Amino acid sequence: MLQNREMMRSMRYAAAILSLGAGLALQSAGALSAGPAVAPPAVTLQPGAPQSPVPSEAMPLAAHRAAYRVTLFQSTGTKSPTNANGRVAYEFSGSPCEGYTQSFRQITELQPAEGATRLSDMHSATFEDGDAHSFAFNVTNSTDNGGTSVIDGHAVKQAAALAIQISKPARETIDVDQQVLFPTEHLKRIIAAARSGQKLFGAKVFDGSDDGKKVYDTMAIIGRPIEAPADDHGVNAAMLGNVRRWPVSISYFEEDKKDEGPAYILGFELYENGVSRALRFDYGDFILAGELTALELLPAKTCAK
Repeated sequence: MLQNREMMRSMRYAAAILSLGAGLALQSAGALSAGPAVAPPAVTLQPGAPQSPVPSEAMPLAAHRAAYRVTLFQSTGTKSPTNANGRVAYEFSGSPCEGYTQSFRQITELQPAEGATRLSDMHSATFEDGDAHSFAFNVTNSTDNGGTSVIDGHAVKQAAALAIQISKPARETIDVDQQVLFPTEHLKRIIAAARSGQKLFGAKVFDGSDDGKKVYDTMAIIGRPIEAPADDHGVNAAMLGNVRRWPVSISYFEEDKKDEGPAYILGFELYENGVSRALRFDYGDFILAGELTALELLPAKTCAK
């Protein structure tokens, strides 16, 4: 059965990208085809040698509020949920000068094959500075059985390493001997790759999810630009009508379990300004869908000259 922390990580990261050389790709116009899950190629990020073109601010990331309706898209396993309902509320704003803030709330109700429904409520707030040097995160996750967990921390890049400081639930310092991307930085790299026609993009990513200590290997597959208009109910299509979008699918691998295939796969349609639609969360035995139901573009923040 899906663990709450895995749902929390995937949904929050979907909003952030809204973060697959292997796995199931998004099934939509111009999308990629399904394939077997395999371990990703080795990912090495060297300073000054990004794995995708240097992000361009020709179309900056759009400050926006978005709402998504979560439902059960597909279920095949005998222990998989028989129904799912939920909502995601997300807000993104910032600039390369001021840094980027994200706030997120997800309420999800899962009906298992046996037993009572399970309800989870997650709040998240993050800040990533403009040069992607530091990343702060605070996540509170509550369940209907009365359990509540809080993760509060801060990560700073140091040369080819990552220093993580956790203040909650207990003070702890972790040094990770790896070079990583933070979520907004990762998003920019994926968009840059899509603009240049690149189909694959691999990176190690840290987003503060799970226990706030893990780095994940990711592999993204980027499809051809989608020509068909989007059909999100309740969203004015003209808001994004002239913005390019691509089908993207990202596999997330736990570093010590690469041979077991991805922990989960996230599919979505990514607009050039960072807005996402048509979410798919693939956990193998079942898939959750996230439908964009509301979108508000906020005033852009520009850098002072």
